[in-house]
Amino acid sequence: MSNKVFDELMDIAGWGPGISKIVNITGRDPLMLSCFRIGEVASGIHAACGAATSKLWELRTGRLQTVDVSMAAALATFRSFNYVRGISSTGPRQPPITNFYPTQDKRWFYLHGSMPDTNAHRNALKILGCEENTESVARAISTWDAQSLEDAFADGGCCGAMIRSADEWAIHPQARVLASLPVVQVIKIGDSPPEPFHAGTRPLSGIRVLDLTRVLAGPTCARTLAEHGADVLRIGAAHLSDSAQFVLDTGHGKRSALLDLRNDSDTQTLWQLIREGDVFSQSYRLGTLAERGFTPERLAQERPGIVYVSVNCYGHEGTWQGRRGWEQLAQTVSGIAYEEGAGENPRLMFGVAPTDYATGYLGAFGALVALWRRATEGGSYYVRVSLTQSGMLINRLGRVPQSAVDELKQNLASDEYKKKHGETTSHYGPVPFMTPEELSSLTVQTETPYGSIKHLAPVVRLSETPARWELPSVPPGFNKPAWQDREE
Repeated sequence: MSNKVFDELMDIAGWGPGISKIVNITGRDPLMLSCFRIGEVASGIHAACGAATSKLWELRTGRLQTVDVSMAAALATFRSFNYVRGISSTGPRQPPITNFYPTQDKRWFYLHGSMPDTNAHRNALKILGCEENTESVARAISTWDAQSLEDAFADGGCCGAMIRSADEWAIHPQARVLASLPVVQVIKIGDSPPEPFHAGTRPLSGIRVLDLTRVLAGPTCARTLAEHGADVLRIGAAHLSDSAQFVLDTGHGKRSALLDLRNDSDTQTLWQLIREGDVFSQSYRLGTLAERGFTPERLAQERPGIVYVSVNCYGHEGTWQGRRGWEQLAQTVSGIAYEEGAGENPRLMFGVAPTDYATGYLGAFGALVALWRRATEGGSYYVRVSLTQSGMLINRLGRVPQSAVDELKQNLASDEYKKKHGETTSHYGPVPFMTPEELSSLTVQTETPYGSIKHLAPVVRLSETPARWELPSVPPGFNKPAWQDREE
């Protein structure tokens, strides 16, 4: 097995080349019409999560499990919200003004409408001085130079960025900061006694995870821990919006409660949950929770041995660390959108959310490594991942030969392909790397409070403890903000 992403993550964990003996990855790129080795990225990250889970199982039992990952199945998880079926939903909707727009200086700018509960959307329209429709926004943006607009959006707390090539991004000061850091940082931030893993039926039995995230990257992190037995409690707020499709996709294995941190009583409830927990995962804009006292350092004081996972768009260091951002903006600044559009009309990687899902799984990997270190040497840990660093990982992996992409394109147009693949579709259209039978083998039917849904199952195959979610996705606030009894 040769997978550069897996090898890089094993180096970060400090587990060396020997761990690859328990891992088997099948498949090869291209699996979709992209020059990026996105299948290798997806399978390498999943294999790393599987290897880390196996290492934790070894602490419980003395035995390593073998790990099998199909590249096609791994890539399917980078578009998993597309496979949720069974309820009346057309998928997540972006605000209508979210799009690429040409600028006065013959460049392109990506405007993200953001969530309706933030000021970013309103501030963008105020800066542009236009109405809320694509025609009015396009006219306004056409009067700006791209760099000036990017600066104005950053100063105004809006979500938008200038399209850059990978080479342009590589020389940018923020890119240089991120390039000096590992794609997953596992930083020891406090001393505490080791917390060994005792007997348990699953790798993460007894581990409690607080999930203060929404949309895709952050929720994917906690969902991954749930598939190996962690008790995951998602904490949301009634005044913050959510996408039902994303909640269904990322809510498997979790309970869900609501707290309002503007309320002292709810704030104290969260602190009590933290003191009794193991992992605290958050994906709010950097500094948002810190303003309320929920810093990694404070949590390590209140709960020595805590693992604090933070998901951010532009990284946790450098002048861009506090900027608002989303999946599409990570593709925009890191060069992915530029190259997907062949340097002309930029476009996002078709049919997948690569930096969102990659970052979520990378966050889970970092949490698993931190739990292993806590068990073997003690300490509290700060795990940092970002969407833009994930984009840079995808970029630096190299490219699929154009001849291979052209061959795949020809195959997609053939009668044989159409007969074999039939109606294997998603919200984005045909699924080029999977037949209906293959997709069916990866999905499960689950009864939820929303109704009966079909969705992707976990794709990492462990030899002793098959990954699974014990709980269905539930609506926000379905449960009380309290832990379940730990499994002995």
